[in-house]
Amino acid sequence: MPMKEVISSIMPTAFKKQKYSSIRSECLSKGILFEDPEFPANNKSIFYSKIDTEIEWKRPKELCKVPKLVVEGVTCDDLNQGELGNTWFVTACASLALEKKLFEKVLPNLKEQEWDERAEKNKYAGVFHFHFWRFGEWVDIVIDDRLPTKNGKLIFCHSKSRNEFWSALLEKAYAKLYGDYESLNDGRSADALVDFTGGVAEKLVLTRLDLNDTKIEDQLFYKLKESCDNSALMNCNIECQKTEVGKELPNGLILGHGYNITKVLESKVEKKLQGAVGNNTLLMVRLANPWGIKEWNGPWSDDSPEWSKINKSEWEKMGLKFEQEGEFWMSFQDFMNTFTNIDICHFVNTSIISIKKTWSEAMFHGEWTVSGRNGGNDFNSATFLSNPQFVFDINGQNDRVMVSLEQHDIKPGRQELGIQLNTIGFQIMKVEENRKYRVHIVGEKVFASEYSKSRSVFGIMILPKGRYVVVPTTTSSDELGPFMLRLYTGSSSGARELTMECPSNGCPCAANFVLVSTVTIESCSELEIPPKSKVKTMDPYVKIICEGEKVQSIVVNNEKNPKFGTKATFYRKKVDQPIIVEVWNCNTLVDDYIAEARIEENGNESGISKELQLFGRKKEAAMEKPGKMKIHICSSNDLQYL
Repeated sequence: MPMKEVISSIMPTAFKKQKYSSIRSECLSKGILFEDPEFPANNKSIFYSKIDTEIEWKRPKELCKVPKLVVEGVTCDDLNQGELGNTWFVTACASLALEKKLFEKVLPNLKEQEWDERAEKNKYAGVFHFHFWRFGEWVDIVIDDRLPTKNGKLIFCHSKSRNEFWSALLEKAYAKLYGDYESLNDGRSADALVDFTGGVAEKLVLTRLDLNDTKIEDQLFYKLKESCDNSALMNCNIECQKTEVGKELPNGLILGHGYNITKVLESKVEKKLQGAVGNNTLLMVRLANPWGIKEWNGPWSDDSPEWSKINKSEWEKMGLKFEQEGEFWMSFQDFMNTFTNIDICHFVNTSIISIKKTWSEAMFHGEWTVSGRNGGNDFNSATFLSNPQFVFDINGQNDRVMVSLEQHDIKPGRQELGIQLNTIGFQIMKVEENRKYRVHIVGEKVFASEYSKSRSVFGIMILPKGRYVVVPTTTSSDELGPFMLRLYTGSSSGARELTMECPSNGCPCAANFVLVSTVTIESCSELEIPPKSKVKTMDPYVKIICEGEKVQSIVVNNEKNPKFGTKATFYRKKVDQPIIVEVWNCNTLVDDYIAEARIEENGNESGISKELQLFGRKKEAAMEKPGKMKIHICSSNDLQYL
C-alpha cells in the first residue's frame, strides 16, 4: 500500500483544509458556537434550482431540551427520510447502522462528540465531523450543527426520536461533500456505502438478467449468498418513476424504497419434515425494513400459513429466524419476481494477518484527457488502444479477479450546471507473457464490463494463468475526466500502468533494437517421452528463448499433442539469430528436455504461420527428433507496431 494511502487510513485528509480539533478548540476558548463559512446556513447550501424562504436553520438545542447524537444505540429503523428524494442515502444509512464498527469509522470519537450535560467543563462548540472515503482516501468533513427546519421540525433526514441527531448531522456532512442538499436527490445506495466503508460497489439490475434460465437464477442466488457470507452490505429496491416513489403495492412493499438484505439462506430440510414443509431445500432471503411502515404480506410474511407447517424451534434450527425488529423473510423466487435492483458493497480484506481470504489490491488514478489517453470503447477501432492500459499477471493455474472502475461524481460548479457523468466501463485482454510496453494490436478479449453512466462499474471473473491488460474507457473520446481503477487478485499480480510505447532510444541498452517480433506457439504434435526419462506420462511445456530472454508456457498435462497458444514479444538487435523454442516434460524432481524448434524466418507485419520439425540440441542439433510444432510469427521494424 502506498504511503499516502497508509497515512490517509490513519489520518483522513481535512476537507477544504478545515481541521476539527483546531476549530473546536478555538470556539471553546472564545466561548462561541461554530458557524461554517464553507457551508453557510443559507438557501445555496440547500437548493441549486430553487429558493425556499420558509426554511429556518436551528441548532439541536433549539429543537429539544437534551439533544443526543445517539439515543439507546444506533438501529436501522431510527430513520425518517424527510422532504428530499434521497431514499438511496437513507437506505445506506440503515445498512451503516447495522454495523457498529463501520458506524464508528464514519462518526469517529462518538463519546467525545456526544453532548454531555453533566460535564463540569463545557465541551459543546456546535461543531461535528464525519469521515467519508472518497476516490481512494478518507476525508474528514467538519460541519456546524445548524439544521434546516420548518415550524420547529427537521425537514430532511431525521431520527424517530426527536432528540437524536446522528442521521441529520450525517446527512448534512454528506450534503456539504456534494455541494448542497438537493444534489442528494439522485443516487445509488451502493455509492453511499462505498463512501461509508471504502468497499467496492456492484450494482445488479435484475430486469437485464434472464431469470427464466435456471443456471442464471442459481448463479444469482449463490452470488448473493457468498456476498452475504462475506459480510457484504446489500440493499434492494423496486424501481419506479419519481412520481410513484412511496406508493404501496398490494404485497405491502413500497416502490422506490430500499430494503436491507440481512441473510441469504440455503436450508436443507430434514427428511422427516419434508412432507410438512413441501420441499427438501429452501432458498430464502431475509430483509430488514428501515422505514418502519408497511411490510411484505406475501408468503413467509408474519402470520402467513408457511410458519404453521412446523413449530418455531424447527424453523430456527434450519436458520429461519429473526435477529432484529422490522425483519421479514421471502422465498428467493418471490424476491426475484418482486425486486428490480440490488446494490452490493463488497468488503475486500487486504490484511495479511487474517483468517479470512485476503486479496492483493492495486489502485491507480488516471484521467481521460483531450491530448492524452482517451480512445472510446470500440474494441476494434483504431483509437481503442490510445486509452490508459494497466497490465497484471495471474500466477496460479487460475484466480478470481475483481475490478472496480470509478469516476468523480462531484465537479466544481455542479450546483449551477448539474452533474455530468461519463458513460464508463472497462475491457480486459490476454496479452503476451512478457508484455512490458503498451499494446498496439489488440489481444484476445476475455472480459468486457457493462458500460454505465454511473459513478462506478464493477466486474468479477476467473482468469487462467497468464498476463492481461485492463483498459478503462469512456464510450466516446469526447468524454473526459479523472478515474480510479481498483484491481483485486488472490495473489500479488504485479499490476502497473503501461506508459512507454516501446524501448526508449535514449537508453544506451535499448539504442540498437531494430526489430520487434511477436511469436505464438500454437501447438505441438506427436511428442515422445525421451528414452532415458524415468516418467511415463507426457506433461509438456515450452520455453521461448530470444537473445537471452526466456518465456515459459503453462504445463499441458498428459498430452502428446498439446495446444499452447503461448505468445511472447521480443525487441531484437540480432535479427539473424533464430528464436529457439524448447519443449520440456514436467517431472516431480528434474524436468526432461525433449527437443527444440528454431524459428529462422522473421515474417512480416501481417505474420506467417509455419509447421517446424523438432531437433535435438548441442551435439544433436542437426538430428531430427519426433514431433512437430506449429507457430505464428510477425515482425516489424517499427518498434511501436506490435
